[in-house]
Parts: sequence; structure tokens; C-alpha cells
Amino acid sequence: MRILFVGDDWLGSNARSFAEGFRRLGHEVIVVDSTPVTLPPRLSPSWSYAKTGERRAPWTVDRVHTRLERAAAELHPDLVFGFKSVFLDQRRLLEIPAALHVHYSPDDVSNPANTTADYLAHESEWDMVVTTKRHNLPELAGRGVSRTLFVRSAYDPAWHHPAARRGTRQFLVGFIGACRPDRRPGMVSLARTYGSQLLVRGPGWRRVRQLQTTRAAVAGPVYGEDFAIAVASVTANLVLLNSENRDTHTCRTFEVPASGGLFVGERTDEHADLLDDETEAFLFSSRDELDEILERCASYPDQAAKTAEAGYRRIVEGGHTYTDRAKEILRALE
Repeated sequence: MRILFVGDDWLGSNARSFAEGFRRLGHEVIVVDSTPVTLPPRLSPSWSYAKTGERRAPWTVDRVHTRLERAAAELHPDLVFGFKSVFLDQRRLLEIPAALHVHYSPDDVSNPANTTADYLAHESEWDMVVTTKRHNLPELAGRGVSRTLFVRSAYDPAWHHPAARRGTRQFLVGFIGACRPDRRPGMVSLARTYGSQLLVRGPGWRRVRQLQTTRAAVAGPVYGEDFAIAVASVTANLVLLNSENRDTHTCRTFEVPASGGLFVGERTDEHADLLDDETEAFLFSSRDELDEILERCASYPDQAAKTAEAGYRRIVEGGHTYTDRAKEILRALE
């Protein structure tokens, strides 16, 4: 197939990994980067415009669409694939000549933060809407979408693989992910308990003043292979969910064990289905249960390493790469 793919194409992005998944299956893929629209440079005119509401700067939107339309004129695509392309002009996307138009959302499509009025007005015109949230399927059908597909999140073996440590320091527990209101109190509490044994990395954490009064190591985000390097420095890697997306699994569900890290995550049916508790991962439902797990990891590091290895095998042998997800989508389109 000839696939015209539009998504945020920065190094380490999930969209880039998905495009490469289609390419690895042997399809011709042209990627048009939507980052200037979705994540305009801080303090730029486009960034200032986006701060006024849900719409993005018309001049950046037009530039991305111009690149899309020029690429389509040369490629003559069979499939237009939009990776969370809600901030683009939906009418212009759907009018690109192609047999199929598919929209993919890695997040909850019923969360207003992941949609726009323009996207919702045209959502039912996409030939297929793909979501990583099973609970979205009846909601999409109720909004008039005739063809939906649930696929799980994934990992990219180009980035997510066991990596050598870059220092001798080993943290007992760590979390790599964005600072969110529902995560902040728990992370501050962990920092006060575990101090220098805790690593926290991700956007926004360095602005949390309560963390600065602890001995926890707090740093910015890591992407691409740097994620796997950070995982290697942590014994127990926390997998926390986004309550606003009603997550029951997330990208980290696959990325942490694929990077060789010990999965210590919130107990959900999907997590329990993907990884066997106690032998391939450790699941918790309360802070007391998490503390007990961390005490075991500290007391029996060899057992923690054995569990991490089993989790790694379960994920990498289970068909959870972006190539596998691309295959699922194309199979559904057939």
C-alpha cells in the first residue's frame, strides 16, 4: 500500500514508531510532521495563538496541509493515516484523494482534551477510528462512527530494549512520565518516604516545590533510547495510569518491560491479562501494597531481576510492537 501518514514526527515519538511499523511491513510510507501545529515552539507566535483556545494557528495548519496535499499529489495514497490529527483541518484531511482515511488516537477520545469541535463534527466521516481504550468503542458508535477498532498500545524495539547503565547509582523505585494532578500527591509522598532511592523524570516534575525539599532525584523527560537507559538505573519501575483518560493500560505497560525494567504497576484487568502478577510483574491496588512490593525488591534484588526478565520475555514474545499494531489495523481494513 501507499500510505500518507500525518503525525508528530519528533525523535522518540509514538507517531514516528507507528509510521515505521507500517514501513517494516513493506508498505510505502510518506510522513508529514504535524508537530509545528500540535506542539509549537514555546513563546513563538503559534504558541501564543494556541494559548487562546483549542484552535491552532491557521498559518501553521495551512503549511502542514500544503505539505500533505503536495505529497498526496505525488504519492497517490491508498491510505491516509492520521495519528491524533485533531488539530488539523478535518475537511482538508478527508478530502485528500485516497481509498481509505483512518484516524488513530492513543488517548481517550471521549476526553475533551483529546478532541476539538472540528474533529467531532467530522469524526463519523473517517472510514475507521482506532482507539487504545476499549471503553471508547460504544462511545464512538454512539457518536455515529460506523467502523471502530480497539488495539492496545505498543513499544518500539528501536528505542525500548535492555540498555547498559550509564552510572553506578541504582534507584530502588522510579517513575518516568508526565506530572499530572492525580499523580503529584502520591509522588511527593513516595519522595518523602524513599528520598534518594527515588528517581522521578518527566515534564513538570521539577516545578513541584514539595519534591525539592526531599532527596529524590528529579529531572526532565527522556525520549527514545534514553528512556531505556533511565529504566536500567531503576529496580522497580512504576507504571501509573492517567485517570482523565480512564486508562486500564498505557504505553509504559509495554515500554518498561521491553526495556528490561521490572514492571510495578496499578492493578487492572488489562495489566493482569498482559503480565502475570508476582512472576512477570508486581501489581498493586494501594500504597501499603506498593510499599510491601518495594520492601521485597530491596530485600531480594535477585528475585526482582528474575521477575523483570520474565516480564521482558512475555512482552517481546507477545506481539506488542508498533509493527504488530499496524498489522492489526490493516487486517481489520481488509
